[in-house]
Amino acid sequence: MIYERIYQKLQKMLDLENFMRGEKDYMKLKSGAYMDLNIDKLGTDRIAMAHNFIQNGDVMADPDMEIRIDIKNKTAEALTYQLDSLGVFQVVYPEPGKINVRAKKELNSFLLQWLKNLEHQGVNYQEV
Repeated sequence: MIYERIYQKLQKMLDLENFMRGEKDYMKLKSGAYMDLNIDKLGTDRIAMAHNFIQNGDVMADPDMEIRIDIKNKTAEALTYQLDSLGVFQVVYPEPGKINVRAKKELNSFLLQWLKNLEHQGVNYQEV
């Protein structure tokens, strides 16, 4: 299932379980010529993962995703996607009890592909 694969990739890349249980709320990871990867802990079960750049003095998401982490079940699920340069913002759960099924499928597929790309880019991210 895609949620387990996303979790496995995050675990391998970030040591996710230790990060979620640890005291740090933020990591910046570097990899060669590629953009820094910023990871923010948003609570006990969520992270934000983003590449950012500066445009006219503003920090721009390229992209920024909020991800729900379920350590017990070893799953991770995309919740939001933001791409500032194109004015894109998508939400899987727009309000309680509602699911944007199309966004759920697209965002999780994108997240898995993004993680694969990071891995294939030789992402041995070194924490800063």
